[in-house]
Amino acid sequence: MESTRVFGAKLGFKLSIRSQANVLSSCKPFRFPPTSFPGKPPKLVPLKATTNTLACEDENNRKFKKMEPSEWGHQFIDAHVDLAEMDSLGREIEALKPKVGDMFLSSSDVDSTKKNILFIYLLMSLGVAYHFEAEIEENLKEGLKRMEEMLSGEDDLYTVSIIFWVFRSYGHNLSPDVFKRFKGENGNFKECLAEDTKGILSLYEAAQMGTMTEYILDEALSFVLSYLEPLVASGTCQPHLSRRIEKALGQPQHRNMEILVAMEYIRFYEQEEDYDKTLLMFDKLNFKYLQLHYLQELKGLSKWYKEKDFESNLPPYYRDRFVEMHVVALAYLEPNHSRLRIMLTKMFVLQIILDDTCDRYASLREVESLANAIERLTIMGQDYSYSQPSSSSESIDITSLLQEEADLYADEGLASKESVSKQHCLN
Repeated sequence: MESTRVFGAKLGFKLSIRSQANVLSSCKPFRFPPTSFPGKPPKLVPLKATTNTLACEDENNRKFKKMEPSEWGHQFIDAHVDLAEMDSLGREIEALKPKVGDMFLSSSDVDSTKKNILFIYLLMSLGVAYHFEAEIEENLKEGLKRMEEMLSGEDDLYTVSIIFWVFRSYGHNLSPDVFKRFKGENGNFKECLAEDTKGILSLYEAAQMGTMTEYILDEALSFVLSYLEPLVASGTCQPHLSRRIEKALGQPQHRNMEILVAMEYIRFYEQEEDYDKTLLMFDKLNFKYLQLHYLQELKGLSKWYKEKDFESNLPPYYRDRFVEMHVVALAYLEPNHSRLRIMLTKMFVLQIILDDTCDRYASLREVESLANAIERLTIMGQDYSYSQPSSSSESIDITSLLQEEADLYADEGLASKESVSKQHCLN
């Protein structure tokens, strides 16, 4: 949630909060440009402050529900990460990588380009697309050049849907009119399409990529849901395909985390009759390597969290969601994003503590002071950075900024406390 107004000085004011769903989609690693497909307009929710939150000036009289400690504890500090195994996995991955790369066909004709696009979807679903960014970019460029020729006369629902999904995932605004070929004379989608289970599942995924004004994709979504939901309930299709449909209905691939998609798709792919042994081996080795890499990060983060000793330094009013926040950071899949995941996890932990401080522990006056302090710190940081020469190699002295702001905050807190004491005396 993004606040559109900072806390005011008077009681009874209205605070507008912008509600924003699907937070993870903003860090989707599929490089989906936010400007290509506009989302729904923000929803403003009016909130009204009350006066009873000012009654908690005495530290000992604060009332809050004690939060349960994390079920994970500090167990990941003792987690064993075999670095030798990681090195071995890394070498095996590098050895198989050229063989998987050779599976891209030479784009000498339209059929080869089409098969390469389908292969890109497979790599994305298995969580290994980041290994072949150059090959993917080259084939997407070739596909864009031959798009009209590639889709001309193509009547396979699965193929058209996957091509649409792949190009939209990489930010290319392919027209949804490509699905008009699957409509009958009555303007509705043909009933015979329901016989192709994988086809309607891929159409379901493609329909998730639509914008607000692409009504044909809304029609497609309604059409496929009328068949997919009863299909799962009836249990008439293959178990591994039924599981995949059920997972997709719960969370479409585009809205899911890439690592979770890969975990499920590897299980699905190895039960397919036409799976490639080399590709499957490469996927499993890569997934195992990522698991060990994430565990190593979590081990280091657990040590940091324990050293900070939030449990002893803060009352138990905040949610202990440290491990869960690291899972959220896994939206960035690649191993070379390790520092980013670590930074995000720490930032999320501090955000939760700050959020619970404002919502569950602090009085309104204290929250106002904290909001003002954060605003001043932001302005001070901006003024400091603007005053520095652009060619300067010196970094901003954050420590001095924080110390200066701490002094201001301490003076403000002391003044507030003296004001309360005077009021009590007068009363």
